[in-house]
Amino acid sequence: MPVALAFHGGTVRIEGLDRDALPPDLPASCVFDAREGVHRIPAIDYAALVLALRAAEVAFTDEARAYRDLALEPTIKHEPFPYQKEALQRWRAARCRGVVVLPTGAGKTFVATLAIGARQRSTLVVVPTLDLLNQWYDVLAAAFNVPIGIVGGGYHEIEDLTVTTYDSAYLHMDRFGHRFGLVIFDECHHLPSPSYAACARMCLAPFRLGLSATPERTDGRTADDTIGPIVFRKDITELSGEYLSEYETVRLEVPLSPEERESYDRDRATYIGFLRAHALRMPEGWGRFLMLGSQSDAGRRAFTAYRRQRAIALAAPGKIAVLARLLHAHRADRTIVFTEDNATVYSISRRFLLPVITHQTKVKERSRILAEFNEGKLTAVVTSKVLNEGVNVPEANVAVVLSGSGSVREHVQRLGRILRKGVDKRAILYELVAAGTGEERTSDKRRDHSAYH
Repeated sequence: MPVALAFHGGTVRIEGLDRDALPPDLPASCVFDAREGVHRIPAIDYAALVLALRAAEVAFTDEARAYRDLALEPTIKHEPFPYQKEALQRWRAARCRGVVVLPTGAGKTFVATLAIGARQRSTLVVVPTLDLLNQWYDVLAAAFNVPIGIVGGGYHEIEDLTVTTYDSAYLHMDRFGHRFGLVIFDECHHLPSPSYAACARMCLAPFRLGLSATPERTDGRTADDTIGPIVFRKDITELSGEYLSEYETVRLEVPLSPEERESYDRDRATYIGFLRAHALRMPEGWGRFLMLGSQSDAGRRAFTAYRRQRAIALAAPGKIAVLARLLHAHRADRTIVFTEDNATVYSISRRFLLPVITHQTKVKERSRILAEFNEGKLTAVVTSKVLNEGVNVPEANVAVVLSGSGSVREHVQRLGRILRKGVDKRAILYELVAAGTGEERTSDKRRDHSAYH
């Protein structure tokens, strides 16, 4: 029986392979499926399978691949920057598999369009948010002037160039994973999570490109096994000035009032005492703290104390007073105010009459706010986490981090929002830290990046 390949449910079904004479370089993931009497491999190993069969001179028919060779011509041609050229060269030298790391505003999307033009294969772009889905749709439509497919946000239209979300890819990759020869994972630091990694393995594309400004994860996982290793990297400090805006970062320590200090110290002592009594270490012990906090009066007091001391540190009145001065000083600039929680966002919005963008903001309202901000009709906007990544605000030049997590990625992403190059533009990020609180340690942790040294 001749060997035949077919795509089936996110795998490649191999019919007719002799179990007693398997090609020597066959991927280790190839297993025998006794139910159907065929071999199978995950779709991600399709390219390795084809190379092994060719090397062993095994004749086969290939009905697994359903992607097409294209003849795309960019509608507008402009010369890439030297680092963008090098990024493409490094990716191609790695057999078109790997991750390109560039800061926000450095043109990762343009590198991706160069890769699409270089490979000329049906391409799927996978993104984490609906905002990015819309942005990539516009970018691809403008770059190549061909129909662009969308899977997600209420659409299920597949074209040779298609954009989808990670969530939609996870739901549908087992059915359309054979239709693309190149897959691009934007913000690919999301990919190592188990469900998203599964969607990458169900995709047959032999060519893979990951894009990120901050690929490192707190859990240590990487996208090496689903995309490839980092093949090119430039950090903010290497590009600022010539390709990104010059910038500075200012950490402002804000003292607590005597009343706030007394309350903070009392609640902090209750919280820390409970952690020590139960040998809990944060953040690893967070789940156990929540459980213990609901099982006794002491636990409930500790959890209430935790919330009170945290609220004082995150949004102390002194911080709001400093924010008022910064907003006045930068009233002619374009400012984004970042906070850790939505309650503070809405409080600031009411106090200063600023427009709000949170996960609750409707799509049309969000688009209107961002458009008016970029046009200069709005000079400031306040948000929690939704503007951390994947939002195009090229005119922003001031960021005020009122509060945030200890994540290095989050802090670098917030800086990246204001670094898009502009004429005579100089960006500044202010970080407001409640003095003598746990925020100081959190701030030290999130500033552990070359961009802040």
